[in-house]
Amino acid sequence: MRALSALALATTLIWGGVASAERLTDQPLVDAAWLQQHLDNESLVVLDIRDVVQNANPYEQGHIPGAVSAPYSSAGWRTEVQGVPGQLPPLEQIQALIGNLGIDNDAHVVIVPSGTDSSEFGGATRIYWTFKTLGHDAVSILDGGWRGWQAASGEVSADPVKREPKQFLAKIRDEYLATTADVEKALQDGVKLVDGRPVDQYEGKAKSPVVRAAGTIPGSANIPHSKFYDAEKGRFATREEIEVLAREAGLSLDEDIITFCNTGHWASIPWFALSEVAGNKKTRMYDGSMAEWAADPSRPLQY
Repeated sequence: MRALSALALATTLIWGGVASAERLTDQPLVDAAWLQQHLDNESLVVLDIRDVVQNANPYEQGHIPGAVSAPYSSAGWRTEVQGVPGQLPPLEQIQALIGNLGIDNDAHVVIVPSGTDSSEFGGATRIYWTFKTLGHDAVSILDGGWRGWQAASGEVSADPVKREPKQFLAKIRDEYLATTADVEKALQDGVKLVDGRPVDQYEGKAKSPVVRAAGTIPGSANIPHSKFYDAEKGRFATREEIEVLAREAGLSLDEDIITFCNTGHWASIPWFALSEVAGNKKTRMYDGSMAEWAADPSRPLQY
């Protein structure tokens, strides 16, 4: 993500005082009842990010009325940057994606995943992080996703929605984004790092094929992403549950923290938990994560 500093400067020059959207709620998670109540609000955009599974398009089979489809894996939310997969796309590209979905700077976006498990729900937390990093605070996630909507007997539509394209202008906010240089400095300064990967990857017993070598960043604490989502009940962890997980990992909710994983997908789950649900606004996410960190053999690894 080294190219982002230049992008951020360019964005600042064109930002020109674009007003932030008026949020319909300050809550990072909303339930089906809240969403049903606000479906007719003109500033609301429901973003269905469910992916096609085994050639079946879940959006076509049924979706929340008025929802626009932008599948997490195929719409363009992530891309390869400087050889590192799964990164935040170049600014013009991500602005165009969001604008073409009919989202402008005045919209309040509610993201709807399937809600099946923590990894799938991570698509929603990753896109949420993307909006926040682009300077758009008016964003929430439907707790439980489509699964939660169905459990609440929410309305279902089979009519595809194509919103009129709008202009979305982004402004990169460094308080959400950690670069490799930030992580290197964090190691020197004693900033806490949280590895959101499964235990076997954290311990170096397994690794993702996109990461050069096994291991983790030295001194990191491990909170597997699955700890933050109850797959049986289909709900995200509460603040109280997150506080327990943080305490068990030796973290304080008032200190600087950087989360990471392999490519910045799983890492968005502990980031969302710590920053948005538990309220530690000193939490950033390392977008490049282990794919970028381990690419340079000179960077240290812990097994």
